[in-house]
Amino acid sequence: MRNWTGQSLAVLSGWPGALPLPLLQAPWDWLRAREPWLRSPFFPTVFNFLTYMAFCSPFLALDLLHPRLPALKKYKIQPQASPSAAALLACLTRSLYDHLVCIFPATVAHWYWRPVSLPDGAPELPRLLLDVVVGLLLFDFCNFLWHLLHHRVPWLYKTFHKAHHKHISTFALSTQDSSVWELLWLGLFAAGIPVLLGFHPMTEMAFFMINSWLSVEDHSGYDLPWSTHRLVPFGLYGGAVHHDLHHLKMRLLVYCSKAAVVLSSFENTNYHTAVG
Repeated sequence: MRNWTGQSLAVLSGWPGALPLPLLQAPWDWLRAREPWLRSPFFPTVFNFLTYMAFCSPFLALDLLHPRLPALKKYKIQPQASPSAAALLACLTRSLYDHLVCIFPATVAHWYWRPVSLPDGAPELPRLLLDVVVGLLLFDFCNFLWHLLHHRVPWLYKTFHKAHHKHISTFALSTQDSSVWELLWLGLFAAGIPVLLGFHPMTEMAFFMINSWLSVEDHSGYDLPWSTHRLVPFGLYGGAVHHDLHHLKMRLLVYCSKAAVVLSSFENTNYHTAVG
């Protein structure tokens, strides 16, 4: 694991010949001022849930507005579909329950096993960006293998992954509407990758927030002009359009007893059907 404290001792302001402070030092100092809260066993779960809800909120607003504003319908991937109040409430209730009963005990165990360490120095911005990109690629690869396995093996799909596919048309709050088994595995990937790669705590928070945003955006049900898949060149990122199609097509394929192969790239899904 990298040592992030030595740099900070060399860049203390006011020292003759001191190196310039990292660009991220000021926001990192602001975070470190909240150290008791960051070290709390409650912080990961609360941060997870509040971040998730904050990222879902804009798309929930679109879900409420698009039936009343025809101009928004062109951005809805399935314009005829809109989540009902009952579906939204059910997803929200399950998310609260899962955070309390599933995610909180897991994060407390992680907190006990790996006590929070907050170095004085902030990471350099290029290093943070590189680490986040590498972390996202590794998370996507782990998720791809898990996803492929749970679509290839009928028992795994029916027992653990089918719960996430009950939504034919995705919406933001359906992102974490999954079985406990699936949530724990995705949480293991998200928590284990920063440990494996030796992330600075600030990098770890940035990785988690960007990863959470991409997951919510993929399930949002909207193809907006600024969506990530439109910003990444050469069609390398599938985004919400492909993932929404995956939820629509996979349900039909599975119920027709056909084989489906899921190939993912950043939550992107392509489909090949084999008639048995």
